[in-house]
Amino acid sequence: MFNRKKIDSLFMMALVILLCITSPSILLAQTPSISLSNYTIPLNSRGAYVASVNGPLPLSQLRMKIVGDTAKLFTLGKNGKIYLRKSKLVSANDGIRAYGITVEFDKKRYEVELVKDEFLRNKVIAHRGAWRAEGVMQNSIRSFQQAVALGCAGSEFDVWLSKDRQVVLSHDPHIGGLAVEESTAQELYTSTLKGGDPVPTLIEFIKLAKQQNKTKMILEIKSSPTGRSLELADSVLAVVHRLKAQGYIEYISFDYAVLCHIVKRDPSARTAYLYGNKTVGELKVDGLAGLDYDFYQYRKDPTLIKRAKEAGLWTNVWTVNTVNELRKFLDSEVDWITTDEPELLLKLINEKKTKI
Repeated sequence: MFNRKKIDSLFMMALVILLCITSPSILLAQTPSISLSNYTIPLNSRGAYVASVNGPLPLSQLRMKIVGDTAKLFTLGKNGKIYLRKSKLVSANDGIRAYGITVEFDKKRYEVELVKDEFLRNKVIAHRGAWRAEGVMQNSIRSFQQAVALGCAGSEFDVWLSKDRQVVLSHDPHIGGLAVEESTAQELYTSTLKGGDPVPTLIEFIKLAKQQNKTKMILEIKSSPTGRSLELADSVLAVVHRLKAQGYIEYISFDYAVLCHIVKRDPSARTAYLYGNKTVGELKVDGLAGLDYDFYQYRKDPTLIKRAKEAGLWTNVWTVNTVNELRKFLDSEVDWITTDEPELLLKLINEKKTKI
């Protein structure tokens, strides 16, 4: 006779294996991993503190060590703290962007990448890339390349999940007459190929963006009308971790549940909320790193920036395009300004410098 319990058990095991193979989000959920409190290396500071390791268990219960460090730059101190060796420092503009290390605990090994912190801090976030002046498509590889060429601190872009579970770049739920969530990544790519800026996947985009370390990727996870927002968030995290791109990316969304989900899955992820209906205290309690509100919210509450900074949150304002508004926020304590006119904002920054 057949053992019904055994058959059910084998069936469930096979189903889990199949799902893990076909779904990067489920694979991420099933696989224990570590994260770091930070993925960037401070410049010109011997023996500098780099990051702390966040593991699935209290660090006191783990036997940890660095087993891979080809550059021989790093050492692991007490309580899982990573430092540059006392005699070592990293400097800018030597052609090296990042260093890989492998951390081992409980006989499991995890590879991470630490990026030299040469990222720009000029407040300029190019909205959907720098596209308007050059006449290129928004959310395209060329719009990101142009933002890098201009010297923007960050370049914002939007992502959706295609029918075949590929994370693709687009602001709108439709591309070239096709519904993103109901089309394959190849169909979306083909439908826009003739325009010279075909729809890239997140994998393609990150691989290109990691060829520099001046401009950060500001990744907006769109709210899915079909209820796939959390699946999209998991797929995004799976791609980012697989490509070791944590040091390059910050996450934003209008969907608060998505951001809380990301924080739960990856406590070190830098997240900011877009909608503007949460207080500074709520953002802080839920573990978000910042707020990214439209300029009307800052007008309505002149103390917002001050209170956010007191809570240790970073601030961004969107989408600011006029000279007067750009100057106003440039003179404020806001950390970043998202704009469709990055060239104009950079010009205003240079003008301000010459007056000092």
